[in-house]
Amino acid sequence: MGDIDRLLPRPRTPRDYLDLVTDPRIDQDGLQALAHCPYSFVRLAVAKDIRTNTTTLAEMLAGEFDQWDRNTFLRLVAQHPQADREVLLKVLQETEALLRQPDMRPYAAAIALAGRQELDIHEVRGLLGLPGASKRMRRGIERALLRRGTR
Repeated sequence: MGDIDRLLPRPRTPRDYLDLVTDPRIDQDGLQALAHCPYSFVRLAVAKDIRTNTTTLAEMLAGEFDQWDRNTFLRLVAQHPQADREVLLKVLQETEALLRQPDMRPYAAAIALAGRQELDIHEVRGLLGLPGASKRMRRGIERALLRRGTR
């Protein structure tokens, strides 16, 4: 994991990796290394950190998460201030795919995407008619799109 090794104590615990995410000494290379950490809660913390750049977010989209963590991860990336249009389109694509599967609920990610100015309204509206779209999710998307229109 590159130069993060010098910042981690010996022996190491999973908590040490988590604490390192918010350490002010960690740079983009360190965040990128932590994005490949075997602990999903550390990867989620990296996705939440506002210092994480769009390149790292894009790489993380290819990472492995269980269903619950994946939905959380997609929401975090959809809300992330560094996420650019390209990354948001990947989140949108994955959200669409999940809404086509039974028992997958990326609702928070869908609603967060609706609030992003980088995406066209018609791109987000495509989520509304998918099989897994709940009534509550559809209402949340519509509200987020309305808020976008009033700015």
